[in-house]
Amino acid sequence: MELRHLRYFVAVAEECHFGRAAARLHVTQSTLSTQVKSLEREMGGPVFVRTSRRVELTEAGELLLVEARRTLAQADRALEVARQSVRGETGSVRIGFAGIAVLEGPLSTDLRRFHLAHPRVELHVTELPPTAQAQGLRDGTLDIGYSPSDGIDEGADLVVRRVAQTTLSIALRHDHPRASTAAFTPADLEGERLIVYAADQHDDSVLNRFGAAQAEHRARAHMVTSTLGALTLASAGVGVAVIPAATQRIDLPELVYRPLRGMATEVDVVMLSRRGELTGSVREFVACRSPRAITSCSQHQPGPRTR
Repeated sequence: MELRHLRYFVAVAEECHFGRAAARLHVTQSTLSTQVKSLEREMGGPVFVRTSRRVELTEAGELLLVEARRTLAQADRALEVARQSVRGETGSVRIGFAGIAVLEGPLSTDLRRFHLAHPRVELHVTELPPTAQAQGLRDGTLDIGYSPSDGIDEGADLVVRRVAQTTLSIALRHDHPRASTAAFTPADLEGERLIVYAADQHDDSVLNRFGAAQAEHRARAHMVTSTLGALTLASAGVGVAVIPAATQRIDLPELVYRPLRGMATEVDVVMLSRRGELTGSVREFVACRSPRAITSCSQHQPGPRTR
């Protein structure tokens, strides 16, 4: 039995006439009659009592009509759910992020914009270091990543989009001997143990910015994989943290923040995604990030409620 047999049967049952049902279905009356007879053969008995003017359901036909309507409704529902998934209206998006993406703003903004446009899509967020985000995208356990660009190995399989930019600053304990310094230069940090964010133990991207002094700092540096970890160590007096400027929004009473000058301090915040992504909800999330799509996503946002 095929779905079309049930659709033809329901049309005849509702119209009580083969000619009207055929017109409704846009098929010939002979085709419709042939399909109904095929259904009856499969069932082993008639579903209609035919007269010269109309057709009526048999007892078996009445029972079949109830189940046929349920089956067709479920089939239509299944098709619509699949279509919604292709259009990115349902499903889920798994997002990995580094703390800087929250502090600098793009993650929260993107999540809200997408959620308002696609409220039925589930959003799952997990804090992860950059290398874990890239690996998650490659092994299929993650759909989107938000990370500082340092330490990211792009590769041909990943798409990397800059979504924000910040600069590096210094965080140090309030009673540190240099706490009153208004702004730091690389020379001011000579002899200090630096606490630096690193994607992994081999990531020297921050230390490389110190030029000739990088070798000295590398020998003494404390490498951490989270910005909050760097602030925790700095507040304990373990060293001086080199952190993104947006981290200053975290107000810890033991810490003071100072600008870092005299070197390249710009840090890009990027969004990572898979090249050739097939999942509809993930494609929609990426599309909502592009400037041209922001207006489109905004148009999907519900208006204010009225009483």
